Amino acid sequence: MGIRGIPAKYGGFETFAEGLATKLVERGHEVTVYGRSNMIGAEIRTYQGVKIRVLPTIRHKYLDTVAHTFLSVLHSLWNRFDMILICNAANSLFSFLPRMAGMKVVVNVDGIERLRKKWNWLGKSYYRLGEYLSTKLPNAIVTDAEVIRKYYLKTYKKDSLMIPYGTALERLDSHDILKKYDLEPGRYILFVSRLEPENNAHLVMEAFRKIKTDKKLAVVGDAPYATAYKKYLGKIAEGDRRIICTGFVFGQGYQELQSHAACYVQATEVGGTHPALLEAMACGNCVLANGTSENVEVVGDSGVIYQKNDIHELREKLAYLIGHEDVCRWYGQRARARVRERYSLEKMVDRYESFFLEITGEKAVVRI
Repeated sequence: MGIRGIPAKYGGFETFAEGLATKLVERGHEVTVYGRSNMIGAEIRTYQGVKIRVLPTIRHKYLDTVAHTFLSVLHSLWNRFDMILICNAANSLFSFLPRMAGMKVVVNVDGIERLRKKWNWLGKSYYRLGEYLSTKLPNAIVTDAEVIRKYYLKTYKKDSLMIPYGTALERLDSHDILKKYDLEPGRYILFVSRLEPENNAHLVMEAFRKIKTDKKLAVVGDAPYATAYKKYLGKIAEGDRRIICTGFVFGQGYQELQSHAACYVQATEVGGTHPALLEAMACGNCVLANGTSENVEVVGDSGVIYQKNDIHELREKLAYLIGHEDVCRWYGQRARARVRERYSLEKMVDRYESFFLEITGEKAVVRI
């Protein structure tokens, strides 16, 4: 609960939920994912063995997530699930209802969402309340980065189980979608994120515009409520045919874009572990990442870091990587090895499965 639904068509939580749910089904568990009527068609009943429940929502930036999660929680009271996973600390308020009905509830708190620039004082205050309630109302909380685990421990004196995201994405040889956007393998820089201010697409585009190169910049992503910001991005891109804005891309097309980039830029400044970053690394991309604690934790020594939100250093390091393909290949190999060691999808599912079985009092499964 707390996501837009699967198959993933929006952001990191949806990608996470699709990977976790489908793998749990493969292991013999019965899994239900709640989806929103403004994202998932009501005719979709199952997806790769996962049961899909589509419920209505309120299409509003401040009410969409909480309204749908509230309805999902109410619906769950008649289904008697053994375990409920609620995504996003903003939804922790509702976790007491299924607990009162005898179900076990875990909240994946995500990053420190109140820091996002799109929220006004009321939104930030609600997220602060959600953080606190997530340490009181559910049976347990999960964090996806050590930085976030330490934040909750220091701020709320609440420890959590840290389970990093995982990915099974692999390189594809096909590149059909590249033709659609007039891109050539190894001749474009890739940026993937929701187009919201704190994800800093504007800084990437502005830095790229100042670099003399015939390579292109592919900006992949969208955001339903960020109309003003998207117009601002459109103005930055005006007059530079090297900047290609694709909107949302999922499935094989997304995998092809990740597979053939010259390098990948992760410019986010808010959030925990970002699935798109892991996917870029898994595909052997050289990663240039914004110097947040969360990004540094994931990338380690397998990528290049620029000082947080420093557009000048971003431009300098991006220009260097564009001109040094051998360096990009070297970092790409290290990134791929790091994901296999630390961020595999199977390892993530192993830990969630064992955690759920432990909380519900079932016998743990040992997988070798």
